[in-house]
Amino acid sequence: MLCACSSGEQFKFEEPPHSPESLATRDFSASGLSSRTGEWEPKFDDTQVEEAESTLKDALSLNYEEARALLGRLEYQRGNFDAALQVFQGIDIKGLTPRMIKAIAERTKQRKLRPKADMVVPNVMSLHSVSLLLEAILLKSRSLEELGQCIEAAKECRIILDTVESALPNGMPEGIGEGCKLQEMFHKALELFPSLWIKAGFLDEAVTAYRRALVKPWNLEPRKLAAVEKDLAMILLYGGVEVSLPSQLQVWGKTAPKSSAEEAILLLLILMSKVAIREIDWDAEIMDHLTFALSVTGMFELLADHVEQILPGIYGRAERWYFLALCYSAAGHDGVALNLLRKACGSSEANHRPHFPSFLFGAKLCSLDPHHAHEGIKFSREVIVIAKQQNEHFLSQGHKFLGICYGAAARISVLDSERSIFQRESLDSLNCAAVNGSDDLEAIVSLGLENAIQRNLDAAYNNIMMYSDMTVGSSRGWQLLALIISAQQRFKDAETIVDFALDDSGGMDQLELLRLKAVLQISQQQPKEAIETYRILLALIQAKKELLLQDKNIDQEQAFRHEVCSTFQGRTLTSLV
Repeated sequence: MLCACSSGEQFKFEEPPHSPESLATRDFSASGLSSRTGEWEPKFDDTQVEEAESTLKDALSLNYEEARALLGRLEYQRGNFDAALQVFQGIDIKGLTPRMIKAIAERTKQRKLRPKADMVVPNVMSLHSVSLLLEAILLKSRSLEELGQCIEAAKECRIILDTVESALPNGMPEGIGEGCKLQEMFHKALELFPSLWIKAGFLDEAVTAYRRALVKPWNLEPRKLAAVEKDLAMILLYGGVEVSLPSQLQVWGKTAPKSSAEEAILLLLILMSKVAIREIDWDAEIMDHLTFALSVTGMFELLADHVEQILPGIYGRAERWYFLALCYSAAGHDGVALNLLRKACGSSEANHRPHFPSFLFGAKLCSLDPHHAHEGIKFSREVIVIAKQQNEHFLSQGHKFLGICYGAAARISVLDSERSIFQRESLDSLNCAAVNGSDDLEAIVSLGLENAIQRNLDAAYNNIMMYSDMTVGSSRGWQLLALIISAQQRFKDAETIVDFALDDSGGMDQLELLRLKAVLQISQQQPKEAIETYRILLALIQAKKELLLQDKNIDQEQAFRHEVCSTFQGRTLTSLV
């Protein structure tokens, strides 16, 4: 009877295990000794006998660790996590780690040289035994996770990764998963490790763990590799942590990702390329995350490129055109977006259910450009027709865009009779929009603007006052109110309102208000005061420009220059002053 004791526990075996994977059996036979008593081969000398005895002692000691691993697995499967943890803690992993590293390195080397031969190496553990011990560490980590000790679980899981990576610094060789569970255990540890850090609340450690899984070829299946890349991209996008790439991973030099958002975008682009070549299946979440990432970073044209690369059948034609229109409109190409919406709403889709978002977006784009006013009227009418059938809550939006387009059409009309009709239709539609959508601020302010343009100044004043009451402290409300009052020739009151607005505003709003104040001062025959106001305005512009130059942010400087130019462009209501 064989007795092996450790940590106060005793395991008894009536006879040594005879499993074909048992190290005692395999290594004893490997040294030239038969497992049957009395069969000695005469070619062995004393040195070989001593080596055989040493191998046998090591094998018997290891079998004790294997027994604890098997017993711990049984307790874990039963759900006895405390008992499993106690069993696993009796395994001397620290002492066995060097032997496990040696075994993985030697056995994988032998498999490369002799892939079909018997992998028997004296004094080296079998890969089966290594796999069993790695499984024990993995189950110990899971037991700790079940008991709420996520940090300790992550530390145990790291032992598996450190052990295998030390033995295989260049990644997992092909074919190592045949005949043992080494690769399977390692892959499970790779997946578990970052999730443990997430549960523990250490997102920076989770990011490092995900990168560790991606930096070397570990023979992960394409689906699992894609899952790791997607999970890392999600943490980088939504985790709120900035974990810079270590120097050894910055293989692209200056083009290496400089922020978490850039790294997430790069990962998502890689995933989309895999979808395009059908290496992995279509995953709508990848597209959702990429849409968010490229939208918040302003790369709308790049997003449009990837929408165009999506294989047919994923999106319907109208939905694809609508998606592309959103991208190009956000990128500032409203003309391209409108052409796409014409396709989505055109005769080619006449036999399909009308794509309501395309009509609504087309009406909105046309309302922004007077040159498309007549086309916007058609879009808006269609929106109203569809909304009455299935989307009644959009009726006010349809009337609002219809009123805006009618107003724009009236201003470009050359016939007085036509202009009068369009103006009347504009007010009717905007009044309907303001009544049906009482909380729609844009409808109220559009009605006020149209009344002001048609010189219905009392009605315009009431509309703008209602807008100002609903948006307390709004710079736009103050500015519109000042314009309406100035149109009533009350320039001093208008200037007082502008002064109130200047106290509460900042940024580009302040520049617009200063310009309006200067115009009001000129209207009051106060050129010196107007010159002083313009001097302050130019000083503010110069100060903001220098600040942007100090930050060396060219994109912001260009955006600022664009806003400044738009500030000094003529506006319709300015002519009321």
